[in-house]
Amino acid sequence: MDWVESAGGPLLAAPASQLARWEGATDDEGPVETWGDYGRACAVEGYIGLVDIGAGQALVLGDEPATTTYLPDERLFLRWAAADSEAGLVSAARQALHDITWDEEITWDVDGAIVLFDSAWPGATPEPGNHLTIDLAAARYRVSAAYRQDDRNWMILVQLTPVP
Repeated sequence: MDWVESAGGPLLAAPASQLARWEGATDDEGPVETWGDYGRACAVEGYIGLVDIGAGQALVLGDEPATTTYLPDERLFLRWAAADSEAGLVSAARQALHDITWDEEITWDVDGAIVLFDSAWPGATPEPGNHLTIDLAAARYRVSAAYRQDDRNWMILVQLTPVP
């Protein structure tokens, strides 16, 4: 399973069609809000939010700089806050989906494939070995997010559900 890590800020799921329009951190002086596109991603409060990118919008995975993967069968971003093992975390995430109450929800229009990467990097050249390309059908999605924990696994779950 491939995971994407953050250097400390939010991760971004950007439409592949608009990826080159993301400039990442264009400055590292002054308050983070002035750091270009990265500053806009950092301004998102909560687990999820949207920022404009070219002719579309990118999904910001905020709150924690958690290592994240994507489980395609569940259309689920799994964000690793704490766990003893990858297998245990994935199993706990799948189990959590059976009775989850979502904390946040937004609607996101997607035109096809997306790329998950550290928002500090420019989209034209995402960090080698630290990004995922995710094939999504062009659609409107309800994006739902929640924090869950059990005795051994702490995670943030972000699920994409097509809106009919």
